[in-house]
This record gives sequence, structure tokens and C-alpha cells, in this order.
Amino acid sequence: MIVPLVLFLIAFAAAILSFLRPELGDLILVAGPAALASLYLLVRVILRRGHPANVVVLDGSNVMHWKDGEARLETVREVIERLSALGFTPGVVFDANAGYKLEGRYSGDRALAQMLYLHRNRVIVVDKGVPADPVLLDAARNLGARVVSNDRFRDWVDEHPELKQPGHVIRGGYRDGKLWLDLDGA
Repeated sequence: MIVPLVLFLIAFAAAILSFLRPELGDLILVAGPAALASLYLLVRVILRRGHPANVVVLDGSNVMHWKDGEARLETVREVIERLSALGFTPGVVFDANAGYKLEGRYSGDRALAQMLYLHRNRVIVVDKGVPADPVLLDAARNLGARVVSNDRFRDWVDEHPELKQPGHVIRGGYRDGKLWLDLDGA
């Protein structure tokens, strides 16, 4: 954010100077467009701070079973690491019972975020009795994100027609012990 701000301040100062000093009048031909371009960059940076680019939302309760069908947090962690390495910003939504499946006790947002090395605002554990799918799909829609899951979400297609778009749901799993992600259509 500092670079667009500095560019804007320099270009804006040069534009003002071109108005104040008649002998520098031609400077506006360069300073004006430079000020506008740097202002555009500055606004883009400010707007992106709330919503990182290339966001994906993992169906944590689905992904944790990808390796041998057993609930493993390491599997979710590995998928997060791979997606991050590919330039994605991952968030995760879990069913309320995820902690029980993983550790034999309840684990909330904060605990699972710590175990996944994510900021706690990037992990959601839905309340008991609340289905995770609509929370996951609404989060993805609100963030303009794709979903990482092998779930078909058949019950939610009418409410979330974006699920029909090729590449909206990123499927994955393990073959010969190696993680694969279907990022075709990305």
C-alpha cells in the first residue's frame, strides 16, 4: 500500500506545482495522468485489503477424509499449503462435530485455526445442529470464491447455481499417496 500512496503523493504534488508555477505548466501532461493512475492503484489496494485475491473455501469436514477415508487435520493442512503455494487464499468451514472426529472433543474456530496455522477469521466451525453446506456456500459466494470439496452439493444447487459452473468446485484427493487437486478450468 505504501508504494501507490507515495506515487500518488508525488504525482499530485507535481500536478499542483504545475498550476502554481507557470513555467512548469507542461508538467501537468505527465503529472495529471500519473496522479490518476496511482490513485486508481491506491483505491484497488484499499479495496482488496478486505477480500484477498484468489480466495478458496475448503469444505474442511470433507477434505479431512480425503486420505484413506480417515479424519485427519494433516490432510486439511496439506491442502491449505498446496493451495497457498499456488497463490490461493484459503479459508475453511467445518461441521460442528469436526473436533470430535479429529480429537475426540469439541474444537471451535480458534482451536482449529491454530492447528491449521491460519488466522481465526479464516476458519468457521458451524454451531451444533446447523448444516455446514449453506454456510460454506454462502461464504464462497460472498467472497467470490471457489469451493474445495468432493461433495456434489446436490441439495443446494437451486439456491447456488454457481455450483453448475465448471471449475467452481475444486475436487481433489490422494493417488499413490500424493495430493492431487483438479484445478482445470482455473
